[in-house]
Amino acid sequence: MPPGIHEYESKDIVVRFDPKRCIHAAECVKRMPAVFERDRKPWVDPSQGDADAIAAVVPHCPTGALSFSRKDGGSEEAAPDRNLVRVVADGPIYIHGDIELHTSDGVAKQTRVALCRCGAAHNKPYCDNSHQDIGFRHDGNFTRQPATAELGGPLEVHLRENGPIQLIGNLQLESGDGSHAMLCSGQTWMCRCGHSENKPFCDGAHKRAGFEAAGEAAQSRQG
Repeated sequence: MPPGIHEYESKDIVVRFDPKRCIHAAECVKRMPAVFERDRKPWVDPSQGDADAIAAVVPHCPTGALSFSRKDGGSEEAAPDRNLVRVVADGPIYIHGDIELHTSDGVAKQTRVALCRCGAAHNKPYCDNSHQDIGFRHDGNFTRQPATAELGGPLEVHLRENGPIQLIGNLQLESGDGSHAMLCSGQTWMCRCGHSENKPFCDGAHKRAGFEAAGEAAQSRQG
């Protein structure tokens, strides 16, 4: 198990928690307070809930800070049929899908992740709520038109060194309030420096701003 990950176990399920990726979206607390109670130690107690119910709640954690594995032979979390990328107003990019995340540490398969787009996170590429500290502002809306009717399949997420997020694959892009949506295929370039005049998309502003952030490991680079 990677360092820093906490495990909470019952006879039927193991819940894992990565505190570095938690930004307190609180979906778990709202949906299942008997199991997820922030004022309790330990704050996660899977013995207080049914394993199937816990397995249904954990995927609502948008950052991937929570995950689970079954001990009772129950179903594990599967990637959704469509890749959904949601641009949160004044906040991060949430991705839920069949994700292949390419970072400086290598390549990891994931289903949920929250990526920094303000440029200030201390835990890049992940969001750590630094957008609140710097007063980052962008409503998450955009004007592009649909490019494809495809939604599923693998979604590669590449973190370009000192540059943007490159998404390769089919996805549905939505604003945080659901008022704007479009379908994308091929390559979609998303700003992560916070300076683009065309947010949430990259316009090359990272070069002018002198943005610095680690990119993917050399062995995982494609294109």
